[in-house]
Amino acid sequence: MIDLHGFGALLLAGTMVTLQLALAALALGLILGLLGATAKLSELAPVRLLGNGYSTLVRGLPEFLVVLTFYFGATDALMGVASWFGYDEYIEVSAFAAGTTALGFIFGAYASELFRGAIIAIPPGQAEAARALGMTRRQTFSRITLPQVWRIALPGLGNLFMILMKDTALVSVVGLEELMRVTAFAVGRSKEPFTFYLTAAVIYLILTSIASYGLRRLEKRASLGVRELSA
Repeated sequence: MIDLHGFGALLLAGTMVTLQLALAALALGLILGLLGATAKLSELAPVRLLGNGYSTLVRGLPEFLVVLTFYFGATDALMGVASWFGYDEYIEVSAFAAGTTALGFIFGAYASELFRGAIIAIPPGQAEAARALGMTRRQTFSRITLPQVWRIALPGLGNLFMILMKDTALVSVVGLEELMRVTAFAVGRSKEPFTFYLTAAVIYLILTSIASYGLRRLEKRASLGVRELSA
């Protein structure tokens, strides 16, 4: 039995923060990914340029740099806006908000490529048939395109989520009390780095294993109709 020297509750709290951060960034990243993919496939050149620029820029930067930029840059931006209204007090963006935005921004850049590929993979005749039946573009996207995009992109999104969950450790540098930060605190107090870093590794493996199982269930559910039709 591993002796955690009374830091077990602290590690559990850090694990919960890690989960909350990963899920919040996932939600934001999915939205940004869909918007980015739609922009990449737009008929308007400026919109396509914006979508391609977003994914190219973010994928070309280290995740660590993006986290720092959002944390310190958002603070400066808010203070600049506040100064326009005569407010000169110091404004600090919370580490959780900055981490969620940064990781969601990164996830969205990679997800936009997955969504774009999934949209292209859908036969264009399906959209043409939907419009022939009187569906609007929005109805066609939500009822015909989006369900299939979800099924096609889900395996890739699962891999991205695994990476996202591990990247939550980067947010510890801006003061968020997530798993890695509280682990480092426990190591500093107990002077037993192997014990606590091994415990953190086991926790991450448990989280990723649970996420992997959940993603397999989602993939199975999303592919039920496809298997039935092909049987």
